[in-house]
Amino acid sequence: MRKVTQRVGAARDPVRMGSTVLSLRIDGELLDRLKVHAAKRGMSVQDYVVRTLIRDDFDERFKTAVEETERFYGDIAS
Repeated sequence: MRKVTQRVGAARDPVRMGSTVLSLRIDGELLDRLKVHAAKRGMSVQDYVVRTLIRDDFDERFKTAVEETERFYGDIAS
């Protein structure tokens, strides 16, 4: 397994409000797959991973909001 350390810069992406360092230890095969996925989208591995995390975080927050709305209003489909 290889240790990957990359700096996340705020200047390129207005979504990020600052910068910090996240160090990951990932398997070489996973890194190779991430490189392929990122290249298909014309992105760096760093940007691809950050976008994936942002999308997953949004999906989770949206799901939670829908569940809370359903609890508040009851099951609308019934």
